[in-house]
Amino acid sequence: MPGAPNVLFIVLDDTGFGQLGCYGGPIATQHIDSMAAGGLRYNRMHTTALCSPSRSCIITGRNHHSNGMAAITELATGYPGYDGNIPFENGFLPEMLGQHGYNTYMLGKWHLMPSEQESAAGPYDRWPLGRGFDRFYGFLGGDTSQWYPDLVYDNHLVQPPRTPQEGYHLSEDLADHAISFVADAKQVAPDKPFFLHFCPGATHAPHHVPKEWADRYAGRFDAGWDAYREEVFARQKELGVIPADAELSRHDPDVPEWDSLTPEARRLAARMMEVFAGFLTHVDAQIGRLLDFLRTIGELDNTLVMLVSDNGASPEGGPNGTTNETQFFNNAPEPLEESLAKLDELGGPLTFNHYPWGWTWAGNTPFRRWKRETYRGGVSDPFIVHWPAGIAARGEIREQYVHIIDMVPTVLDVLGLEPPATIRGVTQSPLHGTSFAHTFADADAPTRHRTQYFEIIGHRAIDHDGWRAVCPWPGPSFTEADVPFGTPITADTLAMLDTEQWELYHTAEDFAENYDVASKNRSRLIELIAQWYVEAGRYGVLPVDGTAVTRLMTERPQLTETRTSYTFWPSTETVPFSVAPRVLNRPHSITADVEIPVGGAEGVLLCQGANTGGHTFYVRNQRLHYAHNYLSRAIHRVSSVDPLPEGRHRLRFEFEPTGKPDFEAGLGAPGRAQFYVDEQLVAEAELPVTVPILLSPGGLSCGANLGAPVDPDYSAPFRFTGVLHQVTVDLSGDLITDSEAEMRVAMGRQ
Repeated sequence: MPGAPNVLFIVLDDTGFGQLGCYGGPIATQHIDSMAAGGLRYNRMHTTALCSPSRSCIITGRNHHSNGMAAITELATGYPGYDGNIPFENGFLPEMLGQHGYNTYMLGKWHLMPSEQESAAGPYDRWPLGRGFDRFYGFLGGDTSQWYPDLVYDNHLVQPPRTPQEGYHLSEDLADHAISFVADAKQVAPDKPFFLHFCPGATHAPHHVPKEWADRYAGRFDAGWDAYREEVFARQKELGVIPADAELSRHDPDVPEWDSLTPEARRLAARMMEVFAGFLTHVDAQIGRLLDFLRTIGELDNTLVMLVSDNGASPEGGPNGTTNETQFFNNAPEPLEESLAKLDELGGPLTFNHYPWGWTWAGNTPFRRWKRETYRGGVSDPFIVHWPAGIAARGEIREQYVHIIDMVPTVLDVLGLEPPATIRGVTQSPLHGTSFAHTFADADAPTRHRTQYFEIIGHRAIDHDGWRAVCPWPGPSFTEADVPFGTPITADTLAMLDTEQWELYHTAEDFAENYDVASKNRSRLIELIAQWYVEAGRYGVLPVDGTAVTRLMTERPQLTETRTSYTFWPSTETVPFSVAPRVLNRPHSITADVEIPVGGAEGVLLCQGANTGGHTFYVRNQRLHYAHNYLSRAIHRVSSVDPLPEGRHRLRFEFEPTGKPDFEAGLGAPGRAQFYVDEQLVAEAELPVTVPILLSPGGLSCGANLGAPVDPDYSAPFRFTGVLHQVTVDLSGDLITDSEAEMRVAMGRQ
């Protein structure tokens, strides 16, 4: 295809409608803004409200339930629209373009396959290289540390090239590799076009950024989220990215008035937003580096760039924000005083931070609500198209209704290509999206995407010809809901929702969904509800599932039969949480077969997790140690007293629960920890609490702590310096019993 344009998708993560500078936000995004000034901004782009579903739509042009992506892959269940396996008949854009001579590159976040397929055992057919990309550098899961990322290069796990102390940051690394991928091919075949899918982890939590970038915003957000919204709303009207008659949505019932917060809470919240702003400005700079490179090699003008966020701003920081997002997923938010103690560490390697709900709500100005919900705050996102060689308009606004399933059809339309009938012998399904290329040259062109359904974790909506029906679950806000988020939807509940809880908005006139006109337009609402069910049947939405934690904890198909014994060897790769032994809240043992040389040895035998939460079994100062990091809130340890003898030995850790977990309270099972050397008890201690639900990051590594150190008493990777033959994790519950030794240890602790 001589002269064919390159294609560049830039997919931001959890970036709200009111955060980019060119959409009225106060955060400096000069390089993104330059694309907007040289191209088009759309103000009615819609996503699914959640990352994996949206990303599947972006890359396939099909709706997310048809992709098996009802929710994030970690919530996959057995229903066809929910299993996390994107069918091969739903081809990916790189598979399509690869047939026409394009090089195809993927950088950053994947999150498009079941978690249990992310390990070195594969299968690899749903990894990026299995779905049409020539090269990949990034991470397979939903989020990762920007300082200690879980990195994959093509089809194998790798360690970051530098440490945070040496200046490493993931966004910079991704930009470096994006540039090198393009350069590698262009210097050999300069006329060969490329498709580059650039998906940085920003601005998903953790909000990690060098301190100097956050400090640029010192004091900028001290006026709070209410003031932020008013400022951004006025700026949006000035820029024309919202209609002149648009009204700002109501104050969210789940968000406190800024002035009602204590000075300490305001100080913490303001700093969290400064860090987020620095994070966004920092990733904008990396996007700028990529664009500058394309400009330098003469490719930018003929590159069709589409920039979008995968959903609205995220509420995963909870009402008060958190220094460790893993606490959110374990129902264990830290109190304010613990967060304040880490104020100066926010954004750095010791935290996994996320801002509070107030900034989430403000980040989606002028809309209501946020990610995971199908109000416009969850599904309306910034969208920029930049293509100087193909679009004459500069800096214009487009108001046509579009959805991310329209991106693939638009690219094919621009390139003059038909969707392939087959890919690698698999007959392809029809695309669900509609090209919006006709809007590039005509601001008044008609909308062609007339109907679109939404469903995420039971929260439903449908758009049709300027009308929008929404059925919030569990309610319009958490405060106004009768049941908690994640409550199952029974048949009786669904019937009640369909008769009582649907809302109706005339979004052609009511841009931000402020006026529920359901009571005045009953017949129209009934038609839209019926249309929602038509779409649900067509695209595999049913049954409607409102659960979240239940899905997260559901057992899923594994690569091997159920077993109680796992053997590990020292390796440079980690084992993902999804396929690692499930030791939380159950009796288990860890046995290391080692040789201690003359003079002793030290290092990690086996560890899982990171400084966000995890457990580690290691040798230091010639003693045996175990540490359980409870979500960075406390570290509970057991250590042996006597030095380990030289020679070959079996070093064993045992955990026996002494109580039950309390998942709602964020408390994992307490238990008794014991050490054995060659089956002789040498130490024991009580662990008052453990991590209840999951570890994130949750990789398991043998012979080293790969990633952020689980225990701050050592520096990663802290590789074992003796000979480590193997480590066995046993989940059978068979524990060593040595009553006499237990009595000696107990007496020694008196």
